[in-house]
Amino acid sequence: MSQHALLNSVEHSDLKVITQAGAEYGDNLWFTPTFPQEFRAVSAYYPIFFHKDPATDTFHAVALFGFTHNDNLFLDGDHWQAGYIPLSLRRQPFLIGRQRFKEDGMDKEQRVIHIDLAHPRVSRSQGEPLFLPLGGNSDYLDHMAELLETLHLGMEDGQDFVENLKRLALLEVVTLELTLNDGSQHQMVGFYTIDEARLAQLDGEILAELNRRGHLLAIYLAIASQSRMRDLLARKNQRLGL
Repeated sequence: MSQHALLNSVEHSDLKVITQAGAEYGDNLWFTPTFPQEFRAVSAYYPIFFHKDPATDTFHAVALFGFTHNDNLFLDGDHWQAGYIPLSLRRQPFLIGRQRFKEDGMDKEQRVIHIDLAHPRVSRSQGEPLFLPLGGNSDYLDHMAELLETLHLGMEDGQDFVENLKRLALLEVVTLELTLNDGSQHQMVGFYTIDEARLAQLDGEILAELNRRGHLLAIYLAIASQSRMRDLLARKNQRLGL
């Protein structure tokens, strides 16, 4: 069970974070959320699809690591076999929280860093320290603060991106048919992709607006990234010794 707390140098002065990869640290996921500004880096290694959260009916762009739950084909022991790890995974065990305060009699809100004290990456004996011995943030914590800010702004834009895709009817459900080297077949359901036929029908004004927002490039990067399914299938065959 998660145990979120507002990070501070008094209560958490001796906390460290384990940064190595490993299933025991929560890395054995088959997909993770991503966002348009990250698509260029993500698409170099992973297929990008869209997933609908059944609990909220909201869509998110996701980077795909495998074909089933607990099936990260890029994770080999404590080694991640790709040159880029999406920020939504790298930010663990930190989260962005909101803190209300008063300034000049006005209610205001600021973003603050929370930490999940129950996360397996949190340690008091090994890993990267969060605070310096004489006080102040470590370089690692400052880096994570920048990462969290990038992730927060990126996910906000990602929701705007997905809302545009829905408004323009550019999302279509896709069933992925997979055939392994031994002839066995598997289906992946519940994912969505860009409706390329619908995209081709959009007029110049709409395309210009998508381009202005940076969303047209994201659309094409998402489409192009799906060629990475061949690599993912090859990794699955190798994992199974086929």
